[in-house]
Amino acid sequence: MNTHYLDELNEEQRAAVLYNDGPSLIVAGAGSGKTRVLTYKIAYLLENGYQPWNILALTFTNKAAREMKSRIARQVGSESARRLWMGTFHSIFLRILHVEADRLGFTPHFTVYDTADSKSLIRSIIKEMKLDDKLYKPGVVQARISHAKNQLISPAKYASDPQLYDYDQSCRMPSIRDIYRRYMDRCRQADAMDFDDLLYYTYVLFRDHADVLAHYAEQFRYILVDEYQDTNFAQHSIVLQLASRHQHVCVVGDDAQSIYSFRGADIGNILYFTKVYPDARLFKLERNYRSTQNIVSAANSLIAKNRMQIPKEVFSKKEEGEAVTVLQAYSDTEEAEIVANEIRKLHRNEHCEYSDFAVLYRTNAQSRILEEVMRKRGMPYRIYGGLSFYQRKEIKDVIAYFRLTVNPNDEEAFKRVINYPARGIGDTTVGKLTAAATEHGASLWKVMSNPSDYGVNINKGTQGKLQLFRDLINGFMSDLAEKNAYEKGKEIIRQSGIINDIYQDKSPENLSRQENVEELVNSLSNFCEERMEEGNTHIALPDFLSEVSLLTDQDSDKTSDEPRVTLMTAHAAKGLEFANVFVVGLEEGLFPSNMAGDVPRAVEEERRLFYVAITRAEKRCYLLYARSRSRYGSTDFCTPSRFLRDIDTQYLHLPAQMKAAQRIDSEAETFRAEAPRQSFHTPVPSPRLKRVVSTSTDAPAVASGGTAAPAVDVGQRIEHERFGVGEVLRVEGAGDNAKATIRFENAGEKQLLLRYARFTVIN
Repeated sequence: MNTHYLDELNEEQRAAVLYNDGPSLIVAGAGSGKTRVLTYKIAYLLENGYQPWNILALTFTNKAAREMKSRIARQVGSESARRLWMGTFHSIFLRILHVEADRLGFTPHFTVYDTADSKSLIRSIIKEMKLDDKLYKPGVVQARISHAKNQLISPAKYASDPQLYDYDQSCRMPSIRDIYRRYMDRCRQADAMDFDDLLYYTYVLFRDHADVLAHYAEQFRYILVDEYQDTNFAQHSIVLQLASRHQHVCVVGDDAQSIYSFRGADIGNILYFTKVYPDARLFKLERNYRSTQNIVSAANSLIAKNRMQIPKEVFSKKEEGEAVTVLQAYSDTEEAEIVANEIRKLHRNEHCEYSDFAVLYRTNAQSRILEEVMRKRGMPYRIYGGLSFYQRKEIKDVIAYFRLTVNPNDEEAFKRVINYPARGIGDTTVGKLTAAATEHGASLWKVMSNPSDYGVNINKGTQGKLQLFRDLINGFMSDLAEKNAYEKGKEIIRQSGIINDIYQDKSPENLSRQENVEELVNSLSNFCEERMEEGNTHIALPDFLSEVSLLTDQDSDKTSDEPRVTLMTAHAAKGLEFANVFVVGLEEGLFPSNMAGDVPRAVEEERRLFYVAITRAEKRCYLLYARSRSRYGSTDFCTPSRFLRDIDTQYLHLPAQMKAAQRIDSEAETFRAEAPRQSFHTPVPSPRLKRVVSTSTDAPAVASGGTAAPAVDVGQRIEHERFGVGEVLRVEGAGDNAKATIRFENAGEKQLLLRYARFTVIN
């Protein structure tokens, strides 16, 4: 027997691999070699009497399954690895359902509906039932049905549950139970299952057909489950069914990295595994092979504040390393500048590749400022698991409205928004307009404005809808020259109907869209504010579009093999590692998210997410927070995240403003006392600005004029609301035309028109 690979394992890893006499839980801390343990455990089973088809290994991604199969093949040969039942929950159960379909009333060739198919069917049912699709949004209904299936709640059980009905009624959707029943019936009629059915019907199959369960329980003599902390109720229940007889089940995961409750994951599955399986052995993989001891210790002190956890003490035998660095920024703008400066410094001085850096944030919208700063510096980057800010659908939709307002003959913008949000102008009508435009060599806008002149055959109802759209765009165009980009942009976003479309529910997808549109408003505000401070009079919507066009053009100018800085959400970072990690936006209401409120379970998940972010770092970790942040075009005070106070200060390098943990506490208390008095839409000065030089109470982006220019002298130091601390290098001009050139510590040199600049003289 060739088991030399066991020598590569540490004592705890080896013990976990060798124990196969009953149920076991392997708690694998961050960077502890989980994949290696799983791989070697399967190899060991194959070399000790188990046939490949007797082993069921369930993963959460196809990538994880492929990686493990490849490693196993190197140990036991490709033929044995190929015959393993290894894959995602859905792919494995789909194989079983194809074989056993007739037991459930389906044919072996049933169709699997994807999300779009499912949503389309739900939309049809809502229409047939004559329900208001503004209340019964297909995406929301789909999410409710999905949640029910993952909780193994049948349509009949759903309909008879008073709590579910009361909840739906409170959401003004009491008919969801009827939609759910019809949806299941229609899927069955179409010989189709959706993605959630692959779990739901597998459970039903095993529950209602004892012989089928007995067959598969006998075949799968050993069951392994990866990332068990991410399993939902249905997945947990199916594993319990299959393992109920032989109890040969091994689950691997880390409760400290359970961050997907919004997808239905239940941390209780791993926390209470040893209660469900009383004879289970517990193994803890506590050695971290990824990070320095300081990073590991900082993460340990953070996660220790969670009550719901399996106690463990992760450690590293790597060097002690640098302390985790906490950095304060005056604003989200300076925060991005600080990150870019530090990356550039390490790139030059330590010869780090750009691919050695990751910047993690809580929401997708936060990428916008980071992207813009990196573009201006020519710093290559990539958005991992998502699109660049200006390539996101909701942003492209809004920009298309902007483009059409500035140039109504813009064909691509016209086609993108003529029926978004939906206004009853379908593809047939657009096809007629396009054909007429092509025939007469005219723009779509001109044809739509006078369809009869171009021989377009449409009924009065459609003519009325086109008229309303034309009036909408004409209204936007009417005062384009009088309003700045911020004022006009907010007006278009509000009156186009986009706001109503994306604010109708609080699904994770829509919340992300909302945050992105709000960040676009911040972009408009920052654009106007910076232009005014620079004394530039070109701050209208066409000027903003010119700048955006340069940014979006750079999106396509990237070679795939160029080392780049990785920008991503903390959720997307799970399972990855980088030499240097920046975690930005560590403020109350952002990280932890305001959606968590003061609900202990939700706050603990946010803390776990922060733990995941910190433990991605191998060598250096930076934690940043801003004292003020743009929110829908206005400036908000920010309270440092409570999570910063959770980390033991002996593992932190604190900024001058925070020399002790007590300083974080006192700042937080001060901010908490002040913040509630600030209106969400009212700009406020940074809390450190004793005297804001500009006395205008409006944001510069919307101000009609500045105040008298203040006097500053060369050599003086100032605090700017967005750019932070700087030194005055030169002063030119007089009166309202006075300008100062200032070198900021992080934002570089900027020339500001003093009458609009928002700063305080320090000395």
